[in-house]
Amino acid sequence: MMYVCAALVGIGFGAVVGTGFTAETHSTLTAPGGLYSALGRIAGLAGAYLLLVMVLLIARLPWLERAVGQDLLITWHRIVAPWAFVFICAHVIFITLGAADAARVGVLSQLWVFITIYPDMLMAIAGTCLLIMVGVASYRLVRTRLRYETWWVVHLYTYLGVALAFAHQITGASFVGHPLTRTLWILIWAATAGTVLVFRVVQPIWRSLRHQLRVVDIREEAPRVFSVILRGRKLDRLPVAGGQFFHWRFLTRGMWWQAHPYSLSALPKPPYVRITIKGLGDQGRAIRHLRPGTRVAIEGPYGAFTHHARISDHVLLIGAGVGVTPLRALLEDLSPATDVVVIIRASTPGDLVLHDEIAALVTRCRGRLHEVLGSRQQVPVDSRLLRDLVPDIAARDIYICGPDGFMAAVTYAALLLAVRPDQIHQESFGF
Repeated sequence: MMYVCAALVGIGFGAVVGTGFTAETHSTLTAPGGLYSALGRIAGLAGAYLLLVMVLLIARLPWLERAVGQDLLITWHRIVAPWAFVFICAHVIFITLGAADAARVGVLSQLWVFITIYPDMLMAIAGTCLLIMVGVASYRLVRTRLRYETWWVVHLYTYLGVALAFAHQITGASFVGHPLTRTLWILIWAATAGTVLVFRVVQPIWRSLRHQLRVVDIREEAPRVFSVILRGRKLDRLPVAGGQFFHWRFLTRGMWWQAHPYSLSALPKPPYVRITIKGLGDQGRAIRHLRPGTRVAIEGPYGAFTHHARISDHVLLIGAGVGVTPLRALLEDLSPATDVVVIIRASTPGDLVLHDEIAALVTRCRGRLHEVLGSRQQVPVDSRLLRDLVPDIAARDIYICGPDGFMAAVTYAALLLAVRPDQIHQESFGF
């Protein structure tokens, strides 16, 4: 699936850039500023196409989410995004240089002419500035210093920036004399906008209205770790597998506008469903004070961190801290014939989240449960520990969940023990 998606994106990119090249003529290229202007138009088309790819990658397409997983789609989104911004900035620079050369004026003077005379240029500048703002907020150095809520609001401006860029583009010179190409481009953008509207707005609203989830109870499972019990309707028709997550929106003052990703910590047992979260961040701390009866909107389910991803009947589940919650639901969803080993890690016995439930499920599966206690420095989950606890690790599918550093270390250790990359499954909710 990864290679198919990459091939489709590459073919589309080639078609768009090729269209830009064929639209240029010898006379336009040899005119004063013509080469700059041509490069600017082609860069604009390339940047706009990559913006479409960016949006589609986070449009929550169900078939793509199930096949790839949201964390990998976000990774691809982050790879594509800088190139989109580079092409858009190149478009601005080359178009300005070309127009300034043709008019025999300075670059700053030409920019002022664009702003004051061309009616669509203010929209283009506003859209570019919004996209640059989102791009800056996406860099890891900046992103790690932002609250999730701030980052989420900033990223909403991506859609406004893309819309302004589109409004500017369809009036630009690239489509002059090419009505069929212009119509096709409009249809592609409209289809992208419709996809986002359906899967990011309409479907979540419909699913939330259908299941009518409300908070029933809040339970403390471990220090600063809380389970939220919810009651709803028709939960037997909720298309979810163990290990998947939803974006949850608690419809109460100060929280209704935020959506956060939390995995189910157990498969739905109609009319109840449960999530278990750590009380970090503004929403995490506020959840412990939710009142029974609070309405909840959902978006999902998402994620490929399910039993469908495994390639054998021998499975190793490794979790740390609150990362064991999707593993607990996944464990519940495995077939009885699955050979299961579970490793859960925490600093102290009191920090083992949902320990008794996990132990009961492992016993039911006739599997093995290992508890690793102590600090990361004193008792690391490295290749030596994994080899001692699971001698046949190379023959198992491995599901890993926990802090990003923990998952990276365990993945590296597993690879050292000859585990193939396609046997390793993980999902990160980092933003």
